[in-house]
Amino acid sequence: MMSLLSRARPVPPAVEQRTLRLSDQHITYTLKRSGKRRSIGLRIDERGLTVSMPLRASEQWLHSVLQDKAGWVLDRLESWQVGKAPPVVWQDGANIPFRGETVALRVVPDLFGAPPCLQGGKLLLRPAGIVTPQRIEQLVSQWYREQALQVFEECVAHFAPLMEVAPRTIRLSSARTQWGSCSARGVISLNWQLVKLPLPLIDYVVIHELAHLKEMNHSAAFWRVVASVCPDYLEHRVALRDIRGG
Repeated sequence: MMSLLSRARPVPPAVEQRTLRLSDQHITYTLKRSGKRRSIGLRIDERGLTVSMPLRASEQWLHSVLQDKAGWVLDRLESWQVGKAPPVVWQDGANIPFRGETVALRVVPDLFGAPPCLQGGKLLLRPAGIVTPQRIEQLVSQWYREQALQVFEECVAHFAPLMEVAPRTIRLSSARTQWGSCSARGVISLNWQLVKLPLPLIDYVVIHELAHLKEMNHSAAFWRVVASVCPDYLEHRVALRDIRGG
């Protein structure tokens, strides 16, 4: 007699790579199953398409959702590929983004070393000792963070009085999925990578988080606070979503 265990439906793998045909295009995506999910969710980022679904969801349901969202998936994948910057080769002459513009790296080894210095559209690096791509990347990342904190503090100093708010402190963030956040204690965290983007987008994120000091939600009242100092916020929201790819 067959045991209950042998007749039990096999548990599908939690994560697997799949290939799918959408509108005459073949795409590869990551499928994740979870017993905690009750719906099918789609996310597109630098890794491509990730589909999250309930553990026991049917293949028919999955296929239906993917076909229904085919246009959105293909558009987002294309936008991400077009907007994705090529990887930086960390060497003299490389180009890096800063406040919406392109800055060229100038690497000049120095016996004693000196802090990075922005001069006429070039970032001068004067590292001491052996110069490696890893060392160049480290110096640029540190410089980015220093510049980010300075820019964020200047933005807050300008917009906070206009909005009649006062954050407790400003912190740098390295979050993968958020440009910024605001805690109930008044601590605002801002992603240091924002410093690579144009200033109007940086302003919008700062304004967005400052607005949470008045409205800790995304209600109509919250968006009225944002619009009071950033009337074209919808345009900036779309631009940031396109940069993130989702």
